[in-house]
Amino acid sequence: MNLPEKFTEKMKRLLGDEYEEFLKSYQNSRNFGLRVNTAKISVEEFQKIAPFHLKPIPWIENGFYYEEQDRPARHPFYYAGLYYLQEPSAMTPASCLNIRQGEKVLDLCAAPGGKATELGAKLKGEGLLVANDISASRARALLKNIEVFGIPNAFLINEIPAKIAEQFTEFFDKILVDAPCSGEGMFRKDPDVAKVWEEQKPLQCSKIQKEIILYAADMLAPGGELLYSTCTFSPEENEEVIQYLLHSREDFSLEKMREYKGFSMGRPDWIEGGSKELEKCVRIWPHKMGGEGHFIALLKKKGEKKEERQSQRKKIPINKTEKKILEEFFQNVRKKTDLQRIEIRKDQVYQVTDLLGDRKGIPFLRNGLYLGEIKKDRFEPSQSFAMALRKEEYDSVIDLPFTDPRIEKYLKGETIETDETESRRKKGWQLVCVNGYPLGWGKLVNGTLKNKYHAGWRMK
Repeated sequence: MNLPEKFTEKMKRLLGDEYEEFLKSYQNSRNFGLRVNTAKISVEEFQKIAPFHLKPIPWIENGFYYEEQDRPARHPFYYAGLYYLQEPSAMTPASCLNIRQGEKVLDLCAAPGGKATELGAKLKGEGLLVANDISASRARALLKNIEVFGIPNAFLINEIPAKIAEQFTEFFDKILVDAPCSGEGMFRKDPDVAKVWEEQKPLQCSKIQKEIILYAADMLAPGGELLYSTCTFSPEENEEVIQYLLHSREDFSLEKMREYKGFSMGRPDWIEGGSKELEKCVRIWPHKMGGEGHFIALLKKKGEKKEERQSQRKKIPINKTEKKILEEFFQNVRKKTDLQRIEIRKDQVYQVTDLLGDRKGIPFLRNGLYLGEIKKDRFEPSQSFAMALRKEEYDSVIDLPFTDPRIEKYLKGETIETDETESRRKKGWQLVCVNGYPLGWGKLVNGTLKNKYHAGWRMK
């Protein structure tokens, strides 16, 4: 491929004897990866049912290489949210952040959702995931991926970091900043990135990254961890940004990460006055590992977390008619649904999180889980609600193997015929599953399933 001349000059100067090996890596084919959604299925079970040519990614517990011929984006398991397609090196940041159930986690630059979905899966429905992206269009793509993954405890926003920091001072236990960057590490995966690269781009990005990481530092609770990452090689965007934070915030320290054969240490010698401490950073090189270029640094905020006095969210009361309609539907749902956490806005029903408290002034795309809509005297469940359920949590299910041709018809939005033995109830709402994993809803009438699969998600 054609690499920018100024880029190759820079890399030759930085890498020295390693440069020729680095350059040779661009002649190799890119690697394709998928990451298992462990909130829905175990890695072991996925390996049993997946009809792909899988090879474990050694440094990612739930990551696999697959072959391009597998076409996993066309498989029903993809629509069931059992995995996310992601470049192997890009899986590393979220895997390095030790998320515990019940924690409050922020993904500050989250779209399209590769890292946010992994953070949410690790929370397993407990605690809070705040996922933000400054781009409105990218934030909508993020929302879809969060919903496909069945993450019920997410607060999705589309805001600049400065505004978020005003509302969430020392609030989060863990923060991921996958910073916008010059993208040098992705040239092999996406040659178009190389075409628009300019020599001054790293310096421009570095300025923005330094602003973002300081806002992230303000939002991290004492004792919390911040993971900074980029997909670029430029030291101005990597070691220099980390050194800037350490000089600006004395209460932060660099943490040593788990080592893996092939990981390279940070390069303090590539920046002016670089501290030896920066060797704790990790660099991933395409000529040393089976992935593209990445940089990772794990930082810890000193001190002990203070008990936060939680401000109560103002509840929107549900009237008797609404409550009766919801109770009628939810008597068929075996998953516990706390009606005290239900909000109804313009007939749309949400299960919200109480961990946010009463924070005003933050516009959001989603707060919690969108359950469905009240239409006159009935409730229609949402696609996102189906994705957050397990097969055993709804009392009438149509479960088909992925080899059944009706699965593809369903995903394309078509009506399908069913046998009377295939569901518990002979009419009404059915949870449609593939190999036991929910895909969406259908409404059964005289053996015919009316398709309720989300129109915007249909297979083309």
